[in-house]
Amino acid sequence: MANSDLGTHTTTVKDVKQLGIWAALASLSYVFWVCGAMEMVERLAYYGVRQVSSLYATDAASNGGLGLAGSDVGIIFLFWALMQSFVPVLTGGISDRVGYKETIFASTVVKILGYLLMAWFPTFWGFMAGALTLAFGTGIFKPGIQATIVKSTNRENSSMAWGVFYQTVNIGGFLGPLLAAQLRQLEWSHVFYACAAIISLNFLLLLTYKEQDKEERLAHRAKVRSGEVKEVSLWRDSLHELLRPIMIWYMVLFSGFWFMLMAFWDVAPLYFRDWVDTSVMVQHLFGADGTSNPVWIFLLGMTQDGQRIQPEGLVNLNAMMIMIFCFIVAGWSALMRATNSMALGTFLAAAALLIVGGFNYVWIMVLAIVCFSMGEMLSSPKSSEYLGNIAPEQKKAMYLGFSQLPLGIGWSLEGFFGQYLYGELGSKDTISRHSLLDQGMSQTEIDAVPIGEAFQKLIEVSGQTGEALTMQLYAANNVGIAWYIMGSVGLVAAAGLYAYGRWTYQLKD
Repeated sequence: MANSDLGTHTTTVKDVKQLGIWAALASLSYVFWVCGAMEMVERLAYYGVRQVSSLYATDAASNGGLGLAGSDVGIIFLFWALMQSFVPVLTGGISDRVGYKETIFASTVVKILGYLLMAWFPTFWGFMAGALTLAFGTGIFKPGIQATIVKSTNRENSSMAWGVFYQTVNIGGFLGPLLAAQLRQLEWSHVFYACAAIISLNFLLLLTYKEQDKEERLAHRAKVRSGEVKEVSLWRDSLHELLRPIMIWYMVLFSGFWFMLMAFWDVAPLYFRDWVDTSVMVQHLFGADGTSNPVWIFLLGMTQDGQRIQPEGLVNLNAMMIMIFCFIVAGWSALMRATNSMALGTFLAAAALLIVGGFNYVWIMVLAIVCFSMGEMLSSPKSSEYLGNIAPEQKKAMYLGFSQLPLGIGWSLEGFFGQYLYGELGSKDTISRHSLLDQGMSQTEIDAVPIGEAFQKLIEVSGQTGEALTMQLYAANNVGIAWYIMGSVGLVAAAGLYAYGRWTYQLKD
Protein backbone atom coordinates (compact mmCIF):
# COMPACT_ATOMS: atom_id res chain seq x y z
CA MET A 1 0.00 0.00 0.00
CA ALA A 2 1.21 3.49 -0.82
CA ASN A 3 0.50 6.54 1.22
CA SER A 4 0.77 10.30 0.79
CA ASP A 5 1.86 12.51 3.67
CA LEU A 6 -0.37 15.42 2.65
CA GLY A 7 -1.15 16.46 6.19
CA THR A 8 -0.32 15.73 9.78
CA HIS A 9 -1.40 12.12 9.43
CA THR A 10 -1.14 9.79 6.45
CA THR A 11 -4.08 9.32 4.12
CA THR A 12 -4.64 6.49 1.71
CA VAL A 13 -5.63 7.99 -1.62
CA LYS A 14 -5.05 5.04 -3.94
CA ASP A 15 -8.25 3.66 -5.51
CA VAL A 16 -8.96 -0.05 -5.12
CA LYS A 17 -10.61 -2.43 -7.59
CA GLN A 18 -14.39 -2.07 -7.46
CA LEU A 19 -16.96 -4.88 -7.62
CA GLY A 20 -19.06 -5.25 -10.76
CA ILE A 21 -22.42 -3.50 -11.00
CA TRP A 22 -24.62 -6.41 -9.88
CA ALA A 23 -22.20 -7.68 -7.25
CA ALA A 24 -21.91 -4.18 -5.80
CA LEU A 25 -25.70 -3.72 -5.70
CA ALA A 26 -26.16 -7.09 -4.00
CA SER A 27 -23.59 -6.18 -1.34
CA LEU A 28 -25.46 -3.07 -0.12
CA SER A 29 -27.17 -3.43 3.26
CA TYR A 30 -30.77 -2.53 4.18
CA VAL A 31 -29.48 0.45 6.18
CA PHE A 32 -28.06 1.86 2.95
CA TRP A 33 -31.47 1.60 1.26
CA VAL A 34 -33.25 3.21 4.23
CA CYS A 35 -30.85 6.14 3.97
CA GLY A 36 -31.50 6.31 0.26
CA ALA A 37 -35.25 6.47 0.90
CA MET A 38 -34.85 9.24 3.49
CA GLU A 39 -32.61 11.19 1.15
CA MET A 40 -35.14 10.82 -1.67
CA VAL A 41 -37.97 12.15 0.50
CA GLU A 42 -35.84 15.03 1.77
CA ARG A 43 -34.69 15.97 -1.73
CA LEU A 44 -38.22 15.71 -3.15
CA ALA A 45 -39.39 18.33 -0.67
CA TYR A 46 -36.23 20.43 -0.91
CA TYR A 47 -36.07 20.66 -4.70
CA GLY A 48 -39.80 21.22 -4.87
CA VAL A 49 -38.96 24.62 -3.39
CA ARG A 50 -35.33 25.15 -4.42
CA GLN A 51 -35.85 24.62 -8.15
CA VAL A 52 -38.59 27.24 -8.37
CA SER A 53 -37.28 29.68 -5.76
CA SER A 54 -35.72 32.10 -8.26
CA LEU A 55 -38.93 32.02 -10.32
CA TYR A 56 -41.04 32.67 -7.21
CA ALA A 57 -38.82 35.48 -5.99
CA THR A 58 -38.70 37.31 -9.33
CA ASP A 59 -42.28 36.61 -10.41
CA ALA A 60 -44.47 39.71 -10.49
CA ALA A 61 -46.47 40.40 -7.33
CA SER A 62 -49.60 40.40 -9.49
CA ASN A 63 -48.89 36.71 -10.21
CA GLY A 64 -48.41 35.84 -6.54
CA GLY A 65 -44.61 36.09 -6.58
CA LEU A 66 -42.43 38.35 -4.47
CA GLY A 67 -41.56 40.76 -7.30
CA LEU A 68 -37.91 41.09 -6.24
CA ALA A 69 -35.00 42.43 -8.25
CA GLY A 70 -32.12 40.09 -9.08
CA SER A 71 -29.82 41.79 -6.58
CA ASP A 72 -32.38 41.25 -3.78
CA VAL A 73 -32.75 37.59 -4.71
CA GLY A 74 -28.97 37.34 -4.71
CA ILE A 75 -28.87 38.52 -1.09
CA ILE A 76 -31.33 35.80 -0.04
CA PHE A 77 -29.42 33.13 -1.96
CA LEU A 78 -26.11 34.32 -0.51
CA PHE A 79 -27.23 33.88 3.10
CA TRP A 80 -29.09 30.68 2.23
CA ALA A 81 -25.85 29.28 0.83
CA LEU A 82 -23.74 30.40 3.79
CA MET A 83 -26.12 28.86 6.31
CA GLN A 84 -26.67 25.55 4.53
CA SER A 85 -23.07 25.01 3.56
CA PHE A 86 -21.15 26.03 6.67
CA VAL A 87 -23.46 24.59 9.35
CA PRO A 88 -22.37 21.00 8.47
CA VAL A 89 -18.77 21.91 9.26
CA LEU A 90 -19.77 21.75 12.93
CA THR A 91 -22.84 19.50 12.78
CA GLY A 92 -20.80 16.77 11.10
CA GLY A 93 -18.62 16.47 14.20
CA ILE A 94 -21.69 16.74 16.44
CA SER A 95 -23.32 13.86 14.54
CA ASP A 96 -20.24 11.71 15.15
CA ARG A 97 -20.50 12.40 18.88
CA VAL A 98 -24.26 12.64 19.53
CA GLY A 99 -25.62 10.12 17.03
CA TYR A 100 -26.86 10.14 13.47
CA LYS A 101 -30.47 9.23 14.18
CA GLU A 102 -30.88 12.05 16.67
CA THR A 103 -29.56 14.71 14.29
CA ILE A 104 -31.67 13.43 11.38
CA PHE A 105 -34.79 13.70 13.56
CA ALA A 106 -33.92 17.25 14.64
CA SER A 107 -33.26 18.32 11.06
CA THR A 108 -36.69 17.13 9.92
CA VAL A 109 -38.43 19.25 12.56
CA VAL A 110 -36.43 22.34 11.57
CA LYS A 111 -37.03 21.84 7.83
CA ILE A 112 -40.80 21.60 8.31
CA LEU A 113 -40.71 24.97 10.07
CA GLY A 114 -38.72 26.46 7.18
CA TYR A 115 -41.33 25.48 4.58
CA LEU A 116 -44.15 26.81 6.74
CA LEU A 117 -42.43 30.19 7.20
CA MET A 118 -42.22 30.54 3.43
CA ALA A 119 -45.94 29.83 3.09
CA TRP A 120 -47.02 32.08 5.96
CA PHE A 121 -44.93 35.16 5.13
CA PRO A 122 -44.75 35.93 1.35
CA THR A 123 -42.35 38.86 1.72
CA PHE A 124 -38.62 39.42 1.32
CA TRP A 125 -38.00 38.91 5.04
CA GLY A 126 -40.45 36.04 5.31
CA PHE A 127 -38.77 34.19 2.46
CA MET A 128 -35.37 35.02 3.94
CA ALA A 129 -36.39 33.59 7.34
CA GLY A 130 -37.83 30.46 5.73
CA ALA A 131 -34.76 29.97 3.55
CA LEU A 132 -32.35 30.30 6.49
CA THR A 133 -34.41 27.91 8.63
CA LEU A 134 -34.60 25.40 5.80
CA ALA A 135 -30.85 25.79 5.20
CA PHE A 136 -30.08 25.18 8.88
CA GLY A 137 -32.18 22.00 8.89
CA THR A 138 -30.52 20.76 5.71
CA GLY A 139 -27.10 21.41 7.20
CA ILE A 140 -28.00 19.21 10.17
CA PHE A 141 -29.43 16.45 7.93
CA LYS A 142 -26.57 15.86 5.51
CA PRO A 143 -23.64 14.61 7.65
CA GLY A 144 -25.55 11.87 9.49
CA ILE A 145 -27.04 10.43 6.32
CA GLN A 146 -23.81 10.54 4.35
CA ALA A 147 -21.70 9.15 7.21
CA THR A 148 -24.10 6.20 7.47
CA ILE A 149 -23.55 5.58 3.75
CA VAL A 150 -19.78 5.57 4.29
CA LYS A 151 -20.01 3.16 7.24
CA SER A 152 -22.43 0.80 5.48
CA THR A 153 -20.17 0.44 2.41
CA ASN A 154 -16.55 -0.45 1.72
CA ARG A 155 -13.82 0.43 -0.77
CA GLU A 156 -14.99 -2.35 -3.15
CA ASN A 157 -18.57 -1.11 -3.57
CA SER A 158 -18.26 2.58 -2.72
CA SER A 159 -18.38 3.90 -6.31
CA MET A 160 -21.60 2.07 -7.04
CA ALA A 161 -23.04 2.92 -3.61
CA TRP A 162 -22.48 6.64 -4.10
CA GLY A 163 -23.83 6.41 -7.64
CA VAL A 164 -27.01 4.73 -6.38
CA PHE A 165 -27.30 7.20 -3.53
CA TYR A 166 -26.92 10.05 -5.98
CA GLN A 167 -29.70 8.52 -8.03
CA THR A 168 -32.04 8.55 -5.03
CA VAL A 169 -31.18 12.24 -4.69
CA ASN A 170 -32.21 12.80 -8.27
CA ILE A 171 -35.42 10.76 -8.06
CA GLY A 172 -36.50 13.19 -5.36
CA GLY A 173 -34.96 16.07 -7.28
CA PHE A 174 -36.90 15.00 -10.37
CA LEU A 175 -40.32 14.61 -8.76
CA GLY A 176 -40.17 17.69 -6.50
CA PRO A 177 -39.99 20.36 -9.24
CA LEU A 178 -42.68 18.57 -11.29
CA LEU A 179 -45.02 18.69 -8.32
CA ALA A 180 -44.16 22.34 -7.78
CA ALA A 181 -44.70 23.12 -11.48
CA GLN A 182 -48.34 22.06 -11.17
CA LEU A 183 -49.04 23.42 -7.68
CA ARG A 184 -47.65 26.89 -8.40
CA GLN A 185 -50.14 27.28 -11.24
CA LEU A 186 -52.83 27.12 -8.55
CA GLU A 187 -51.11 29.15 -5.84
CA TRP A 188 -47.50 29.57 -4.75
CA SER A 189 -48.24 28.74 -1.09
CA HIS A 190 -49.43 25.25 -2.12
CA VAL A 191 -45.83 24.41 -3.01
CA PHE A 192 -44.56 25.18 0.49
CA TYR A 193 -47.34 23.35 2.34
CA ALA A 194 -46.90 20.26 0.16
CA CYS A 195 -43.15 20.15 0.82
CA ALA A 196 -43.72 20.43 4.60
CA ALA A 197 -46.03 17.41 4.39
CA ILE A 198 -43.61 15.40 2.25
CA ILE A 199 -40.60 15.84 4.54
CA SER A 200 -42.72 14.59 7.46
CA LEU A 201 -42.57 11.10 5.91
CA ASN A 202 -39.00 10.80 7.19
CA PHE A 203 -40.35 10.39 10.73
CA LEU A 204 -41.76 7.02 9.59
CA LEU A 205 -38.55 5.97 7.85
CA LEU A 206 -36.54 6.80 10.98
CA LEU A 207 -38.41 4.00 12.77
CA THR A 208 -36.57 1.50 10.53
CA TYR A 209 -33.19 3.23 10.66
CA LYS A 210 -30.32 1.64 12.58
CA GLU A 211 -27.09 3.53 13.15
CA GLN A 212 -24.02 1.69 11.91
CA ASP A 213 -21.27 1.03 14.50
CA LYS A 214 -23.35 2.63 17.26
CA GLU A 215 -21.81 0.39 19.90
CA GLU A 216 -18.34 1.46 18.82
CA ARG A 217 -19.35 5.13 19.03
CA LEU A 218 -20.86 4.69 22.50
CA ALA A 219 -17.78 2.81 23.68
CA HIS A 220 -15.58 5.60 22.38
CA ARG A 221 -17.73 8.22 24.12
CA ALA A 222 -17.47 6.24 27.37
CA LYS A 223 -13.67 6.28 27.11
CA VAL A 224 -13.74 10.02 26.54
CA ARG A 225 -15.91 10.56 29.64
CA SER A 226 -13.67 8.35 31.76
CA GLY A 227 -10.56 10.19 30.62
CA GLU A 228 -9.07 7.10 28.97
CA VAL A 229 -9.22 8.88 25.61
CA LYS A 230 -8.38 12.55 25.33
CA GLU A 231 -10.50 14.47 22.84
CA VAL A 232 -9.77 17.97 21.65
CA SER A 233 -12.56 20.51 21.31
CA LEU A 234 -14.74 20.02 18.26
CA TRP A 235 -13.93 23.33 16.60
CA ARG A 236 -10.19 22.80 17.06
CA ASP A 237 -10.39 19.25 15.76
CA SER A 238 -12.38 20.39 12.71
CA LEU A 239 -9.97 23.25 12.00
CA HIS A 240 -7.01 20.89 12.33
CA GLU A 241 -8.45 18.61 9.65
CA LEU A 242 -9.50 21.48 7.38
CA LEU A 243 -5.99 22.95 7.34
CA ARG A 244 -4.48 19.84 5.81
CA PRO A 245 -3.18 20.79 2.33
CA ILE A 246 -5.14 18.01 0.67
CA MET A 247 -8.35 19.51 2.08
CA ILE A 248 -7.51 23.15 1.36
CA TRP A 249 -6.87 22.54 -2.33
CA TYR A 250 -9.89 20.24 -2.64
CA MET A 251 -12.19 22.95 -1.26
CA VAL A 252 -10.77 25.73 -3.40
CA LEU A 253 -10.86 23.79 -6.67
CA PHE A 254 -14.13 21.89 -6.28
CA SER A 255 -15.94 25.09 -5.35
CA GLY A 256 -15.68 25.94 -9.06
CA PHE A 257 -17.86 22.94 -9.89
CA TRP A 258 -20.47 23.96 -7.33
CA PHE A 259 -20.43 27.52 -8.63
CA MET A 260 -21.54 26.21 -12.01
CA LEU A 261 -24.02 23.69 -10.63
CA MET A 262 -25.84 26.33 -8.60
CA ALA A 263 -25.76 28.73 -11.57
CA PHE A 264 -27.53 26.08 -13.61
CA TRP A 265 -30.22 25.58 -10.97
CA ASP A 266 -30.63 29.25 -10.05
CA VAL A 267 -30.13 31.15 -13.30
CA ALA A 268 -31.15 28.66 -16.00
CA PRO A 269 -34.86 28.77 -15.03
CA LEU A 270 -34.79 32.56 -15.45
CA TYR A 271 -32.97 32.33 -18.80
CA PHE A 272 -35.38 29.67 -20.08
CA ARG A 273 -38.39 31.71 -18.93
CA ASP A 274 -37.09 34.85 -20.62
CA TRP A 275 -35.55 33.66 -23.87
CA VAL A 276 -36.31 30.03 -24.76
CA ASP A 277 -39.50 29.17 -26.65
CA THR A 278 -40.39 25.70 -25.36
CA SER A 279 -43.56 25.54 -27.47
CA VAL A 280 -41.29 24.51 -30.37
CA MET A 281 -40.27 21.37 -28.47
CA VAL A 282 -43.89 20.61 -27.58
CA GLN A 283 -44.94 20.93 -31.24
CA HIS A 284 -42.14 18.62 -32.35
CA LEU A 285 -43.13 16.04 -29.74
CA PHE A 286 -46.93 16.24 -29.85
CA GLY A 287 -47.95 18.28 -32.88
CA ALA A 288 -49.26 21.80 -33.35
CA ASP A 289 -52.03 21.41 -30.78
CA GLY A 290 -49.73 20.25 -27.97
CA THR A 291 -51.03 17.56 -25.62
CA SER A 292 -53.85 17.09 -23.16
CA ASN A 293 -52.35 13.92 -21.68
CA PRO A 294 -52.00 14.58 -17.92
CA VAL A 295 -49.08 12.13 -17.60
CA TRP A 296 -46.96 14.02 -20.13
CA ILE A 297 -48.06 17.37 -18.70
CA PHE A 298 -46.78 16.25 -15.28
CA LEU A 299 -43.60 14.44 -16.37
CA LEU A 300 -42.42 17.31 -18.57
CA GLY A 301 -43.48 20.08 -16.19
CA MET A 302 -45.82 21.62 -18.74
CA THR A 303 -48.43 24.33 -18.45
CA GLN A 304 -51.86 22.89 -17.79
CA ASP A 305 -53.00 23.67 -21.34
CA GLY A 306 -50.24 21.40 -22.67
CA GLN A 307 -48.75 24.07 -24.94
CA ARG A 308 -45.42 24.88 -23.25
CA ILE A 309 -42.81 23.29 -21.00
CA GLN A 310 -42.22 25.47 -17.98
CA PRO A 311 -38.64 26.54 -17.09
CA GLU A 312 -38.37 24.14 -14.16
CA GLY A 313 -39.58 21.33 -16.43
CA LEU A 314 -36.75 21.99 -18.85
CA VAL A 315 -34.17 22.20 -16.06
CA ASN A 316 -35.63 18.98 -14.66
CA LEU A 317 -34.37 17.03 -17.67
CA ASN A 318 -31.10 17.08 -15.69
CA ALA A 319 -32.59 14.90 -12.95
CA MET A 320 -34.27 12.66 -15.53
CA MET A 321 -30.93 12.08 -17.24
CA ILE A 322 -29.28 11.16 -13.96
CA MET A 323 -32.07 8.75 -13.02
CA ILE A 324 -31.72 6.93 -16.34
CA PHE A 325 -27.95 6.85 -16.72
CA CYS A 326 -26.64 7.03 -13.15
CA PHE A 327 -25.77 3.32 -12.88
CA ILE A 328 -23.93 3.32 -16.20
CA VAL A 329 -21.92 6.44 -15.42
CA ALA A 330 -21.17 5.17 -11.88
CA GLY A 331 -19.75 1.99 -13.38
CA TRP A 332 -17.70 4.01 -15.85
CA SER A 333 -16.40 6.41 -13.21
CA ALA A 334 -15.36 3.43 -11.06
CA LEU A 335 -12.68 2.77 -13.70
CA MET A 336 -11.20 6.25 -13.22
CA ARG A 337 -9.27 7.90 -10.47
CA ALA A 338 -11.65 9.97 -8.39
CA THR A 339 -9.93 13.26 -9.17
CA ASN A 340 -9.82 12.52 -12.91
CA SER A 341 -13.54 11.84 -12.89
CA MET A 342 -14.17 15.10 -11.01
CA ALA A 343 -11.98 17.08 -13.45
CA LEU A 344 -13.69 15.63 -16.54
CA GLY A 345 -17.13 16.22 -15.05
CA THR A 346 -16.29 19.83 -14.22
CA PHE A 347 -15.07 20.41 -17.78
CA LEU A 348 -18.31 19.02 -19.26
CA ALA A 349 -20.41 21.19 -16.93
CA ALA A 350 -18.42 24.28 -18.00
CA ALA A 351 -18.91 23.41 -21.67
CA ALA A 352 -22.66 23.16 -21.08
CA LEU A 353 -22.84 26.66 -19.60
CA LEU A 354 -20.96 28.07 -22.58
CA ILE A 355 -23.46 26.39 -24.92
CA VAL A 356 -26.38 27.90 -23.01
CA GLY A 357 -24.82 31.33 -23.32
CA GLY A 358 -24.42 31.05 -27.08
CA PHE A 359 -27.91 29.93 -28.07
CA ASN A 360 -31.60 30.10 -27.14
CA TYR A 361 -33.03 27.35 -29.39
CA VAL A 362 -34.79 24.84 -27.17
CA TRP A 363 -33.24 21.67 -28.62
CA ILE A 364 -29.73 23.09 -28.19
CA MET A 365 -30.69 23.78 -24.57
CA VAL A 366 -31.59 20.11 -24.26
CA LEU A 367 -28.16 19.18 -25.63
CA ALA A 368 -26.53 21.49 -23.09
CA ILE A 369 -28.54 19.90 -20.27
CA VAL A 370 -27.42 16.42 -21.39
CA CYS A 371 -23.78 17.60 -21.38
CA PHE A 372 -24.20 19.20 -17.97
CA SER A 373 -25.85 16.07 -16.53
CA MET A 374 -22.96 13.89 -17.66
CA GLY A 375 -20.56 16.28 -15.97
CA GLU A 376 -22.58 16.25 -12.77
CA MET A 377 -22.73 12.44 -12.66
CA LEU A 378 -18.97 12.21 -13.07
CA SER A 379 -18.18 14.86 -10.45
CA SER A 380 -20.59 15.09 -7.56
CA PRO A 381 -20.93 11.43 -6.42
CA LYS A 382 -17.21 10.88 -6.90
CA SER A 383 -16.37 13.82 -4.65
CA SER A 384 -18.33 12.30 -1.75
CA GLU A 385 -16.66 8.95 -2.33
CA TYR A 386 -13.26 10.64 -2.39
CA LEU A 387 -13.80 12.43 0.92
CA GLY A 388 -15.21 9.32 2.57
CA ASN A 389 -12.15 7.33 1.53
CA ILE A 390 -9.55 9.81 2.78
CA ALA A 391 -11.37 10.46 6.09
CA PRO A 392 -10.03 8.92 9.33
CA GLU A 393 -12.28 6.15 10.65
CA GLN A 394 -13.79 8.11 13.57
CA LYS A 395 -14.27 11.28 11.50
CA LYS A 396 -16.41 10.12 8.58
CA ALA A 397 -19.34 12.44 9.31
CA MET A 398 -16.95 15.30 9.96
CA TYR A 399 -15.35 14.89 6.54
CA LEU A 400 -18.71 14.44 4.82
CA GLY A 401 -19.72 17.65 6.56
CA PHE A 402 -16.66 19.25 5.00
CA SER A 403 -18.09 18.29 1.59
CA GLN A 404 -20.49 21.19 2.05
CA LEU A 405 -17.63 23.71 2.23
CA PRO A 406 -16.82 23.83 -1.51
CA LEU A 407 -20.57 23.89 -2.08
CA GLY A 408 -20.75 26.81 0.33
CA ILE A 409 -17.95 28.71 -1.37
CA GLY A 410 -19.28 28.12 -4.88
CA TRP A 411 -22.94 28.63 -4.01
CA SER A 412 -22.28 31.75 -1.94
CA LEU A 413 -20.39 33.38 -4.78
CA GLU A 414 -22.93 32.28 -7.37
CA GLY A 415 -25.90 33.06 -5.14
CA PHE A 416 -25.09 36.73 -5.35
CA PHE A 417 -23.05 37.14 -8.52
CA GLY A 418 -25.13 34.75 -10.63
CA GLN A 419 -28.34 36.63 -9.88
CA TYR A 420 -26.59 40.00 -10.16
CA LEU A 421 -24.88 39.22 -13.49
CA TYR A 422 -28.01 37.85 -15.06
CA GLY A 423 -30.17 40.60 -13.59
CA GLU A 424 -27.91 43.28 -15.09
CA LEU A 425 -26.85 41.62 -18.35
CA GLY A 426 -29.46 39.06 -19.36
CA SER A 427 -32.80 39.65 -17.64
CA LYS A 428 -35.66 40.34 -20.03
CA ASP A 429 -37.18 42.69 -17.47
CA THR A 430 -33.98 44.78 -17.31
CA ILE A 431 -33.49 44.83 -21.06
CA SER A 432 -37.16 45.72 -21.56
CA ARG A 433 -36.69 48.77 -19.32
CA HIS A 434 -33.85 49.97 -21.55
CA SER A 435 -36.13 49.52 -24.56
CA LEU A 436 -38.95 51.42 -22.87
CA LEU A 437 -36.54 54.33 -22.53
CA ASP A 438 -35.88 54.13 -26.28
CA GLN A 439 -39.65 54.09 -26.84
CA GLY A 440 -39.90 57.54 -25.27
CA MET A 441 -40.97 56.72 -21.71
CA SER A 442 -39.34 58.76 -18.97
CA GLN A 443 -37.13 57.10 -16.35
CA THR A 444 -39.67 58.04 -13.68
CA GLU A 445 -42.44 56.25 -15.60
CA ILE A 446 -40.24 53.22 -16.13
CA ASP A 447 -39.29 53.04 -12.45
CA ALA A 448 -43.00 52.99 -11.60
CA VAL A 449 -43.47 49.74 -13.56
CA PRO A 450 -43.42 46.82 -11.05
CA ILE A 451 -40.53 44.37 -11.33
CA GLY A 452 -41.48 41.53 -13.62
CA GLU A 453 -43.96 43.56 -15.68
CA ALA A 454 -41.65 45.66 -17.89
CA PHE A 455 -41.85 43.28 -20.86
CA GLN A 456 -45.65 43.35 -20.81
CA LYS A 457 -45.47 47.14 -20.70
CA LEU A 458 -43.14 47.10 -23.70
CA ILE A 459 -45.66 45.02 -25.63
CA GLU A 460 -48.35 47.60 -24.88
CA VAL A 461 -46.15 50.56 -25.86
CA SER A 462 -44.62 49.05 -29.01
CA GLY A 463 -47.71 47.24 -30.29
CA GLN A 464 -45.62 44.19 -31.25
CA THR A 465 -46.27 40.60 -30.26
CA GLY A 466 -44.40 39.01 -27.38
CA GLU A 467 -42.71 36.50 -29.69
CA ALA A 468 -41.46 39.18 -32.09
CA LEU A 469 -40.20 41.37 -29.26
CA THR A 470 -38.36 38.46 -27.64
CA MET A 471 -36.53 37.69 -30.88
CA GLN A 472 -35.72 41.36 -31.39
CA LEU A 473 -34.38 41.90 -27.85
CA TYR A 474 -32.34 38.68 -27.95
CA ALA A 475 -30.72 39.63 -31.26
CA ALA A 476 -29.91 43.17 -30.11
CA ASN A 477 -28.38 42.27 -26.72
CA ASN A 478 -25.58 39.90 -25.71
CA VAL A 479 -27.67 38.12 -23.07
CA GLY A 480 -25.24 35.18 -22.89
CA ILE A 481 -22.30 37.10 -21.43
CA ALA A 482 -23.20 36.11 -17.86
CA TRP A 483 -23.00 32.44 -18.91
CA TYR A 484 -19.58 32.96 -20.50
CA ILE A 485 -18.26 34.40 -17.24
CA MET A 486 -19.68 31.52 -15.17
CA GLY A 487 -18.50 28.87 -17.63
CA SER A 488 -14.96 30.28 -17.55
CA VAL A 489 -14.87 29.64 -13.80
CA GLY A 490 -15.53 25.97 -14.54
CA LEU A 491 -12.77 25.71 -17.12
CA VAL A 492 -10.21 27.01 -14.62
CA ALA A 493 -11.53 24.63 -11.94
CA ALA A 494 -11.35 21.62 -14.28
CA ALA A 495 -7.70 22.30 -15.11
CA GLY A 496 -6.93 22.76 -11.42
CA LEU A 497 -8.62 19.49 -10.44
CA TYR A 498 -6.60 17.59 -13.03
CA ALA A 499 -3.37 19.02 -11.61
CA TYR A 500 -4.59 18.33 -8.06
CA GLY A 501 -5.17 14.69 -8.99
CA ARG A 502 -1.66 14.30 -10.35
CA TRP A 503 -0.32 15.77 -7.09
CA THR A 504 -2.34 13.58 -4.72
CA TYR A 505 -1.51 10.41 -6.67
CA GLN A 506 2.25 10.92 -6.53
CA LEU A 507 2.57 8.00 -4.18
CA LYS A 508 5.56 7.09 -2.07
CA ASP A 509 6.53 3.44 -1.91
